[in-house]
Amino acid sequence: NGRGFIQAFGILKSWKPDVVIGTGGFVCGPVVLAAALKKIPTLIHEQNALPGITNRILAKFVDRVAVTFKESLKYFPPSPKIILTGLPVRPEILSASRQEGLKKLGIESSRFLLLSFGGSRGARRINKAMVSVLKRYGGERGLHVLHVTGTSGYDEFLQDCRTAGIDLANNGNFTITPYLYNMQDALAAADLVVSRAGAATCAEITALGIPAILVPYPFAAENHQEYNALALEKEGAAIMILDHELKGDLLCSTIDALLKDRSKLSSMAEASKKLGKRQALKAIVDCIEELIK
Repeated sequence: NGRGFIQAFGILKSWKPDVVIGTGGFVCGPVVLAAALKKIPTLIHEQNALPGITNRILAKFVDRVAVTFKESLKYFPPSPKIILTGLPVRPEILSASRQEGLKKLGIESSRFLLLSFGGSRGARRINKAMVSVLKRYGGERGLHVLHVTGTSGYDEFLQDCRTAGIDLANNGNFTITPYLYNMQDALAAADLVVSRAGAATCAEITALGIPAILVPYPFAAENHQEYNALALEKEGAAIMILDHELKGDLLCSTIDALLKDRSKLSSMAEASKKLGKRQALKAIVDCIEELIK
């Protein structure tokens, strides 16, 4: 709004930044626009496959537009200032190893690891579907399921398992946890991921080349998670199941099909790896340095 725009001018005048970077959202709009009008070098980074309205407007004024997904390029006017960089992922994600991860998680290295999670708070729909997965694969020696319920859904998930007659104490091939602090170890060890399709999650799984079954969060702004999931599915790196379609039997049959078709799983992993941008941080820093020069 106008007031924010005037305040942004004041902040820029007192701080005198060398460069201004925006990551989208209405809060960054006035600041980045004011910087562009003051001829301060500007860069915006679009995290999602469907760019937000703020970044689409700002793209006309800024010096550089860095994007995470190739899919989002079509939403901006063609220009050399638009660069496909990817989204930076934490260094510990890139440095973790499968063997070390399995060891830390206490999972046999010969087992196929299915990792499922719905974000720090969990995803109720994924939790409900995962009950069927545990029932289907309980006691299966070649498979281990690591499911992160989210802190708010943990007790309900355990109750749903008890109701379904699943013996969590004596199964031997499940690990159920409300939260995982060492997610880097789980991702490094995972052979298949079931998760939401936030930009950070997509960046991490592709940086590691993990095949995925993605269930986009349906209430994300402008439904951007569905566009993220579609971007991976289109390249053959993931299978998308819409939230309202996700049921236990559908998730089980999708996992089953992949377990039986290891060549498909392998080609998904390859496609995921091709999409991964392990040098995203360096690419963005290079852009910034170029602007400052």
